[in-house]
Amino acid sequence: MNANKHASLRSLKSDLARVDAHTLEAEELEELPELTEEMLARATVNKGGRPISKNPRKLISIRLPEQVIERWKATGAGWQTRMAERLSEIR
Repeated sequence: MNANKHASLRSLKSDLARVDAHTLEAEELEELPELTEEMLARATVNKGGRPISKNPRKLISIRLPEQVIERWKATGAGWQTRMAERLSEIR
């Protein structure tokens, strides 16, 4: 995470202690619908996360002079992407 950005503190606006303390009663369990084969057939698994890139990047290690790195960093956020674009222009 970027050192200048702080993780936002989100609130669920819910009383989680009350929710955790709740125990299901028998009548509540009876209210739940039974799973049918049709329901299971319609179910999908959503793994979430980032979509797969059409142009994935590969991690490498390269040693560059400190002055070169500092010059690129001085161009601001996104310097690594700009460096990669510039390198891809070289043939």
